[in-house]
Amino acid sequence: MAHLLHIDTSSRQEGSVSRELTRAFADAWTAAHPDGTVTYRDLAVTPVPYPDMPDLATSTLPAGQRPAHLEDSFAITDTLIEELEAADTYVIGAPMYNFMVSASLKAWVDRIVLPGRTFDTETRQGKLVDKDVTIITSRGGSYAPGTPRAGFDFQEPWLRAALGQVGLDDIRFIHAEMTLAKVMPKLAQFVPLAEESYDKALATIKSLF
Repeated sequence: MAHLLHIDTSSRQEGSVSRELTRAFADAWTAAHPDGTVTYRDLAVTPVPYPDMPDLATSTLPAGQRPAHLEDSFAITDTLIEELEAADTYVIGAPMYNFMVSASLKAWVDRIVLPGRTFDTETRQGKLVDKDVTIITSRGGSYAPGTPRAGFDFQEPWLRAALGQVGLDDIRFIHAEMTLAKVMPKLAQFVPLAEESYDKALATIKSLF
């Protein structure tokens, strides 16, 4: 049975472009898979604790050898990874904060990139394979190739590198840019570009189904 993992990370509940677009993706996916199941996780509403393992060796211990005081932390990580393992399609909303992802998404990534569980410690091969991955970003400015701030995009390159470790090396990125144009008077001239970028992102989502 088809299974979608839908993750939102925006700190904004209302007026969030990334939330609007991930919802459009989830709705289109559900229409295309009426018998499918959806797991939803909102990392802004329910953030995962930052990993608290004292060292890398501790993080790789099997269940029977884990320190008792870390069992709750291990349980959180296990749940997050099980969600990834169960789903065959992922959609992740990732607004850009200070040229990067949100702290909540960073903490999630730091938990799911787990030696021995999501990638082989000897071969370094990722274990989360054959997944369809779409990451939808929202960006206050434009970071497209050729723009003045293209070199400040540490969001997409970092996500590709970090998630590639676990086998997610074929990621579809959909960017909605210039989202601040409608709320910052000095960027008002870029409203048409913002609308064009949003419409293009929405059309790309619809074309997937």
